[in-house]
Parts: sequence; structure tokens; C-alpha cells
Amino acid sequence: MSRVYLDWNATAPLRDEARAAMIAAMDVVGNPSSVHGEGRAAKSLIEKARAQVAAAFGADGADVIFVSSATEAAALACAGRDLVGADIEHDAVGAWIDAKLSVDAQGQVAVDDPAQTVLQLANSETGVIQTLPAGLAVVDATQAFGKIPVAFNWLGCQMALISAHKLGGPKGIGALVIKRGTDLTAHLKGGGQEMGRRAGTENVIGIAGFGAAAEAAARDLDVDVWTQTNEIRNILESTIAAEAKETIFVGKSATRLPNTACFAVPGWKGETQVMQMDLAGFAISAGSACSSGKVRASRVLTAMGYDEGVAQSAIRVSLGPTTSEQDVTRFAQAWLKAYKRHCERAA
Repeated sequence: MSRVYLDWNATAPLRDEARAAMIAAMDVVGNPSSVHGEGRAAKSLIEKARAQVAAAFGADGADVIFVSSATEAAALACAGRDLVGADIEHDAVGAWIDAKLSVDAQGQVAVDDPAQTVLQLANSETGVIQTLPAGLAVVDATQAFGKIPVAFNWLGCQMALISAHKLGGPKGIGALVIKRGTDLTAHLKGGGQEMGRRAGTENVIGIAGFGAAAEAAARDLDVDVWTQTNEIRNILESTIAAEAKETIFVGKSATRLPNTACFAVPGWKGETQVMQMDLAGFAISAGSACSSGKVRASRVLTAMGYDEGVAQSAIRVSLGPTTSEQDVTRFAQAWLKAYKRHCERAA
């Protein structure tokens, strides 16, 4: 049987629209900073993509600054600023946080001073969606953008982080969206590209793919494709719960992304489950892709109050619009087979 990809929160498969835009961009030879016709053609691709991303992200009147990734966007937004956040933040954000905010059992963060706070909209491991206060310094919208309706202008924040490959664009391109008039110090200095905020010749091919993917993701939201994904995720969880009653489903009673299931069987290491499922033909993860491969308890689950036994045993299954009910049924059958072997060994 063919493999089943269930790790969309790590990276989504490349959309056809993004692939076509990137292939077309490969034939545009000019440097976008050049003033001749070839340069202007490259520049026009960038500005088209900038408009596509801004429209899809509801960022009219804001600046979209293209960078290499959401990680670079986090560094550009957060470095040199006295910001606070919680332990549920992605490592790319956590690297810049000075103080820690408390998190409740549902994954919600208590914010005291929004203007000094960086906060994710949706968690990559649990799928839990935050209730965001107005006036946040930085919002990490990387996992939410393209999966749920979100608009920068609704968020009321100064800056937001987004990434192409989470919504079917290419890897290696992201953006920092910034409220116009907000002060920002460039870290990469040179030719003054991206309005003087991120020097270096632009990744025209990646940017074109980002724009096309963002536009396609917005169309998907318009026709509500994620509702079916949510239903399939619920089928997966109910199938597992029916036969593995000790399973803990993280964030199940909270508002979550429609595609994410995070669950644990205490004592059955998440890393072991990932390897067993990989051998069975299924791609899943034991947390954020940037942290997987490191045998440690999930920092996110620990912050939510789970003990180390649960935090070390959690896996994440993340679906997409092309995931079928048959895919999750096959996965559930394979996982339950491995679960029964685990129970026999533990007996």
C-alpha cells in the first residue's frame, strides 16, 4: 500500500498552484533590484505575491516583508525587544522570550501586558487556538494561517509571523507582517531590499510560490474545505478512544485547529510510536518538526500541567484537505495494532 502523509503541521504538500507559479518564475531572469525590463519583470512577480499574501492574510494597509522563514521573521520581530511569552510557544519564538507566562490546562495563556507579549494563535503540537487580547506585540500565526479564517487587521497586533510551507507553498520562504508605522530595525543590512528591512536579493521563485499558495489557501477557506478535515479528525479520535480507553487526548475540549489530533498513552514513548508508524507506512510526529528527534518531554504539554510520562508519550497526527477517511482508518488500525503489542509487553 502507498504511504499516508499525516504530518501537515510540519509541512503541507506543495500545492499545484504554487508549483506552477514557481516554474514560471524560474524563466524570469532579471534581478528585482535592476531597473531594466528584466529586473522590472522580476520585481512585478514579488509585488504580485506581496498583494496575494496581504489579501489572503487580511493585511490591507500593512507591510508584508518577505524573509527566509517564520524563524527569521520571529528574530526580526523579537530580537532586541523585552518581550514575554509562554512555554507553549515555538522554539523560534521562545528563543527571544525573557519571561514566562502561565498556561492553563486547556492551553490558554494568561496575558498581563499585551504590548510586551508575543503569543501564538494556534499551537503546532496540540492545535489549541488562543483567545488573543488586542494590542499584542507579536502574534505567531504560522499554524493558523490557511487553516482557519484569520486577518491581520482583526488581530490588532503590531506584527505577525507567517510561513509558506505550512499552507502548501515552498519551504524556505516566510513573511513578517507589520502594522504600518511600527518601528523595526533591520538585522540584515546591505542593498535595502524589502523596504530597507531585510537586505539581500529576494527569493523570487519562493516568493511567487508563497503568493500562489496563499491565494489558493484563501479560496479553500471560502469553500470551507476544512470542515470535512475536522470531521475526519474526529473519526480518528473516536476510533482510537473506543479501543484504547487509557488514551489522553490533549486539548480535545478546547477550540482547536480542524486538522490536529494530539494524544498520549502514558508509558509508550512518542518517539517509539513515530518509528513504528513510519515502518507501517504513516508519517506522523512527536511534536514540532523543529524539535522532533530530540528525546525529551513535550515542553508544550508540560506547560499545560501534564506530567512527564504523558509529555514524553504524546504524538501529533495532523491532516489536510486531501486526507481521506480511509487514510485515517488505516492509520487507526495500524496504531491500535501497535498499541496492543505495547500493552502485551507492558503486562
